[in-house]
Amino acid sequence: MENETNNTSLRTAALIAGLGLLIMVVAAPYAEIFAFPKLVVPNKADETIKNIITNKSLFISCILCYLITFICDIVVAWALYILLRPVKKYLSLLTAWFRLAYTFIALVALLNLITVLRLANTFNYLTSLEQNQLYIQAGFSLNAFKDYWSFGILFFGIHLSLLGYLILASNYIPKIMGILVIISGLGYLLTSLRPYLFPEMKLDFAAYTFFGELIFMLWLLIKGSKIKEQSLPTNAKKGIS
Repeated sequence: MENETNNTSLRTAALIAGLGLLIMVVAAPYAEIFAFPKLVVPNKADETIKNIITNKSLFISCILCYLITFICDIVVAWALYILLRPVKKYLSLLTAWFRLAYTFIALVALLNLITVLRLANTFNYLTSLEQNQLYIQAGFSLNAFKDYWSFGILFFGIHLSLLGYLILASNYIPKIMGILVIISGLGYLLTSLRPYLFPEMKLDFAAYTFFGELIFMLWLLIKGSKIKEQSLPTNAKKGIS
């Protein structure tokens, strides 16, 4: 009975992680690819503020989708810790903490968009001079959002790299998943470090390596719920109890 309970917790963790990643796959692209670029004009805070005032509901939905994504990051960090705890308990915990560190930084970054929304709400009540000051503050907040988040991506890349290692060390998740997740992690690491290591290069490495996360998500949703006890490492019964 104890083994059955343990196996159920692993299967449940896989399903929760998969569902969390699935929600993120919907919410994050809506915010990052659709809503944000539609409203924010690079280096033109005045046009951006006017776009936000005209399309306030779109900007609010953008903030909410970012928030949903980051909340799911917390849930996924916990679920993946449970899923890979039998492999190496403390390394799995460290891996989860790197994702949580990224999420904390991302949530702090998101506060800058809330500041921009607050500024947009006061725009019509300001004088021309005050509006110019608002543009400066809004531009600073928008840049801070991207800068903070980009810094957080460094921790996310480390998280994925460690996660891939844990998957490789397990014998109940296909090795190819570990390799793909490591590739994704390295892509995020290079993207985060690019401004410092390769300032002249404009290549977004993560845009070409993120597919590993998607494939792992599909495995969690389709195959993860079928993890069986005999597939676990010999130390799994001790590690998960």
